[in-house]
Order: sequence, then structure tokens, then C-alpha cells
Amino acid sequence: MSPSASEKEFSRFIVELMQSIGPVNAKAMFGGYGIFLNGLMFGLIADSVLYLKADKETEIGFKARGLEAFTYNKKGKEYKMSYYQAPEEALEDGEEMNSWATRAYGAALRAASRKREK
Repeated sequence: MSPSASEKEFSRFIVELMQSIGPVNAKAMFGGYGIFLNGLMFGLIADSVLYLKADKETEIGFKARGLEAFTYNKKGKEYKMSYYQAPEEALEDGEEMNSWATRAYGAALRAASRKREK
């Protein structure tokens, strides 16, 4: 399944909004988009909703705002990923997006570091 025209437009908007943290790009995947910086995925777009990478250090900030984790169903079972819905204010303000995207990229860096240690 390929992303819809509105999903493509939304991904372009998000990529442009995130350029303050570096050369962010979007790659179409699974009917949505992965959001990448320096080869690390730190965000995803599904159904025109932006989700940002979280870990033990940053998850509390998402949960405190009542933001939902990204979930998907496979063979009748629900799976939760370590990506949380971006706060609405991050979509409306470049500085807010910079802050949230930087935290998400930090979570992706920590996850990649743990994988290399194993």
C-alpha cells in the first residue's frame, strides 16, 4: 500500500519543519513514512499522524501529556512500538518541533548505541 497524496504532503511539511535539527528526510514504508536523520529512524507517520521515538528517558514526557503510543495489529494481535504521538504544539511551532525532534533523535541514538553494544 502506498501513501496517499495527503500523507505525502504531510510528510513534506514535517520534514521541512524538522530541518532545524539537521538534514531530515522521509522514506515511504508500510503505507506511511519513516522519518530519518543520519540514517537513524526517529519518527514515523501513519494515517497523517506524526509519532516520535521514545525511550525510558523521554517516554514520561509523552505519557504526561496523554499522548498515545503507535500500535498496529498483526494476525489479530496488537503490538505497541516505542513511538508516541507528537504533541499538537510541535506541529504548529518550529521551536517546539525542534525540541521534540531532538529528544526523539536522542532516543534513536541511545537505542542504536545499545544495539551496537550487544
